[in-house]
Amino acid sequence: MKASIDDMDTTIDTALEAGFRHIDTAYVYKTEEAIGKSLKRWFDSGKIKREELFIVTKLPSHGNRAEDLEKYLKQSLENLQMTYVDLYLIHQPVGKLPELDTDGKRGLDPNTDHLSIWKIHYRWSIDCKHLPHTLLNCRVHHCNIMTSLVPQAMEAQVDAGRTRSIGLSNFNARQVKRVWENARIKPANNQVELNVFFQRKELVAFCKALDVTICAYSPLGAPGMRTKMHKGDPSLIDMPITDPVVLKLAEKYKKTPSQILIRHSIQRGVVVIPKSNNPERLKQNIQ
Repeated sequence: MKASIDDMDTTIDTALEAGFRHIDTAYVYKTEEAIGKSLKRWFDSGKIKREELFIVTKLPSHGNRAEDLEKYLKQSLENLQMTYVDLYLIHQPVGKLPELDTDGKRGLDPNTDHLSIWKIHYRWSIDCKHLPHTLLNCRVHHCNIMTSLVPQAMEAQVDAGRTRSIGLSNFNARQVKRVWENARIKPANNQVELNVFFQRKELVAFCKALDVTICAYSPLGAPGMRTKMHKGDPSLIDMPITDPVVLKLAEKYKKTPSQILIRHSIQRGVVVIPKSNNPERLKQNIQ
């Protein structure tokens, strides 16, 4: 379901007026177009300049192939009405098939290759009538071994100026390491779920050692989603925002529980992207 432009206008207006400058979206969120229209209104008014904002969007998992990547980034840029984003992320480490199945869903792609998505590489093709196509067989029969450049990878998008930096999302340490060790342009960021109940200390330390920043989504523990999953009764599940220690600290420092949780992540050196459509909560979360 696409975001309402009126709702997005209210959210963007409140966020920018409160001082937010980091805007996180993704192709699959279906919010890019509404965000683009709202921000254009601000740019046209002269109240803010594009270079004052940090815009992040993400490659959809059904685009986790080098040959598909560029078209999705170009579509995101068109939706956002921008010529570049500040950070482009691979949204999920596991790709999905581009075609829908009979149930209208996309199956997992077992051939997802992070390095082919990340790096500019060459594709081999062999013109040979002598099977099997082994290199030894080809050399004996003087076959034509050809390479073709596959330029659509993540690194190429930086080179083309479509994004200022590139990164990962929901990648574990092993996956981050494989990309980092083979990359010409290193991943700048790994965006993962992280909160006081799910601190991921080993992953944070590992990424910091590689100079890969960690960005936390659901820093409040996704209270809305958790409540919805438990039939609207928050008493059925423990949540960071209602944890007794968090409530005690909030009372002590005269802050909201959300502010305590956000501060906890920031003090760990983690970038935080709290989500809210509530104007008052948006204002509180930046204080």
